Amino acid sequence: MMQPDYADTQHLLAQEHSLADAAEAHGTLAGCLCGASGYRFEDWLKEILPEGRATGAATHHLRELYDATVAALIQPDMEFTPQLPDDEAPLEERTAALAHWCQGFLYGLGAGSITDASELPGEVGEVVRDFIEISHAAVDAESGEESNENAYTELVEFVRVGVQLLFEELASARRPGAPTATPLH
Repeated sequence: MMQPDYADTQHLLAQEHSLADAAEAHGTLAGCLCGASGYRFEDWLKEILPEGRATGAATHHLRELYDATVAALIQPDMEFTPQLPDDEAPLEERTAALAHWCQGFLYGLGAGSITDASELPGEVGEVVRDFIEISHAAVDAESGEESNENAYTELVEFVRVGVQLLFEELASARRPGAPTATPLH
């Protein structure tokens, strides 16, 4: 299932007066799907839109994004991709969007059944702590363009794989009736 376009999501969220940009809204969705049991489309809209509901084309578009994200996370072949600006966008814009995406993800994870994601043990905890660092990412003015592009590409890949790992490892925390601070192996 194809994920809707970032620019379209950004435009529709602005029309709906969302306080989150497209990257942060998608990060919130992914974080909630990783950490919350039975997370629904309507739950997401309540997180990202002032009125908790969308109108017309925005509803359809956001539903497609929700469905594509759920489908990508449950696929065994790791098809999940964070919704970020196209590679043609300036690196500064893409880096800021990645930072916003991680901020949204951490918010979403905390809004789910994971009360303090930074305290998760092992590899899962390391990934979350790295996401916290990435949420402060910026382009390094000291490095060359190619170096910054490579660093950005590596961070996006790390986030993509990290989300899949968290989704799989936190499955027990998403089970209905699971304790709010599920210990992981």
